[in-house]
Parts: sequence; C-alpha cells; structure tokens
Amino acid sequence: MHGNIRPTLYRSVFISDAHLGARGCHARDLAAFLRGMSCRHLFLVGDMIDGWRLRRSWYWDAHHDAVLRLILSHARSGAEVTYIPGNHDEMFRAWLPLGLEVAGVRLVAEAEHVTADGKRLLVMHGDAFDSVVRYAKFLALLGDHAYEVALVLNRWLNAVRVRFGYPYWSLSAWLKRQVKEAVKAIDRFETALAGEARRRGFDGVVCGHIHHAQMHDIGGILYANDGDWMESCTALVEHHDGRLELIEWAIEARVSAVDAERLPAH
Repeated sequence: MHGNIRPTLYRSVFISDAHLGARGCHARDLAAFLRGMSCRHLFLVGDMIDGWRLRRSWYWDAHHDAVLRLILSHARSGAEVTYIPGNHDEMFRAWLPLGLEVAGVRLVAEAEHVTADGKRLLVMHGDAFDSVVRYAKFLALLGDHAYEVALVLNRWLNAVRVRFGYPYWSLSAWLKRQVKEAVKAIDRFETALAGEARRRGFDGVVCGHIHHAQMHDIGGILYANDGDWMESCTALVEHHDGRLELIEWAIEARVSAVDAERLPAH
C-alpha cells in the first residue's frame, strides 16, 4: 500500500461506511487506498453513499468522483466487485430483486465469501441487527445529527493536533467508547451477527454499520467489522494465504509519510 509497509496485492478487500456525500467523509484517503492496492474480490459492505445527508443538502467533490472511478477501475481490471447496500444507501435496495450488475459491480443484499484457507464468511452490512435503526428510525436519524456535530468537532480538533505534530485521534470514536450503553449496544450487535452466522452454518461474519473496526472470536465464530471512512479509515483485507487483517489507513499513511521524510536524499 504505502512504501514497504504493506503489500499492494490482496486476495480480497472489504470496505464500508464511506458515507460519500457527507462532509466528514475521508474520500481523499479512500481514493488513495483504492489507488494503492489491487485485489481479486472487492466487497463494498454498505453505506458507501450517504443518501440521508444528500437528501438534506448536496455535497460532492472531486475526491468523491475519484472513489467511484477507482471502484469501476478495479472492476474493469478483473476484480469481482460486490456492493451490499446499507441503511444510508437503502435507495439501492429497491433494485436488489432485479439482480443488477452495473459496469461490473454486482448489487446484492448479502454475500458469501470463501477465504483461501476455506473459511465460509457471511458478508452483510448489519443494520438489520441494529434495533434502533430497524425499529426506531426516527431515533437513528436524531442520533445521526448528533454524530455529524461530533465529526465537525473532530475535524477542528485534529486540525489543531496536526499543527502541533500530534497524530490523528477520533473524538467521536472516543465518545462512543466512554458511553456504557454504547459499549453494551456494540456487544449486542456483535453477538447477534455472530449468532446469525452460526445459525446459518458459516465460519464467520463480515459487516460494517457501527463504525467500530474489530476482529475477534465470538463462541467459535469469527466476527470482523471493517470499520468506516468517516473516523478511523479502516479496511479488512484477506491475504493470499487466507489470513485476514484490519488495516488502519490513517495511521499507516502518516507513518509512511514520516518514513519517506527520513529517507536520505539521492
């Protein structure tokens, strides 16, 4: 990916929650990640486009365009690109019964992926297992406004931190970790998805939705959340031996930039 830190060629890549159309989206970083890697399988695990915010006010810049172009470029290069709509891009769910494939991008409600070492993974966005989104959409929208405020504060805070040489730090992610009920909700979400994978005979589940990158074992089932591109800039990747890894792009990009500055001039 950057420098010699990571290989550029993966077997599979899972990304979600880019929220293109939201001002807090790290579209520039996502474009850089997509440009710097190649893969056989690219899974877009929901909320890639933020229809909720775009309905309120239109925001779209050149970096957003670059992300879409790069996704299509991966498809043209032979990658199997699978798009699983989430709750923020739920407008695409109306097209699911049609079994559409557009410019090499296949649109499905969920997917199955078999890793190189034979693990069967259920791939879904995950909002169906979030009781707030499923049963109280008004509360979810209200929370979405509060989240947007936190993201604005996060941008200002990190602008100051960068000026003083401090690394990126997510205010909204920290706030979520401090709230006991939020932690409990995350635990319930993870347990519910692992339980669904177990019930259906899968070895693990890959999801997004809650913007909390994590990979661990829950009762013998692999739970992997690929995170988001609003706060953490994370992706889940599969190496060619089947090994799965969470990549923290924002941190690694900064480390690579520092390493490049330290290289002797030729």
